[in-house]
Amino acid sequence: MDPDFAAALRATLVPLARARRTITYRDLAARVPVPPPHGIHKLTLALEALMREDHLADRPLLAVLAVSQTAPGIPGRGFFHLLAELGRYAGPDRGETAAAAHAAELAQSFAYWGAGPEAAPDERDRGESRR
Repeated sequence: MDPDFAAALRATLVPLARARRTITYRDLAARVPVPPPHGIHKLTLALEALMREDHLADRPLLAVLAVSQTAPGIPGRGFFHLLAELGRYAGPDRGETAAAAHAAELAQSFAYWGAGPEAAPDERDRGESRR
């Protein structure tokens, strides 16, 4: 993943975590911004890379904040497939079990990233403001 794009993505998601908010893929693609064509596809690939990076660093996943418009409140199916690949989830990619897994990951992300610079030292150097 392009390091500048990854930094922009992280810089967009951290304040959302601090505000305890999710964002749709479409809105996130507009905020970062992701150049066309295939902006949502490029965004999902970047979010998957971010998931792998956070997982390897033993951090809660920032990508959990990105949710689908078609499955309101939860990410797309690829999110759950990657969670399974990472060994963080073993269940369906839709329904109550998926929603509960997403809620648990979201709570961890809000607690970690939402606590401010003390909890997320990587972001301190980027001048993130606390909400």
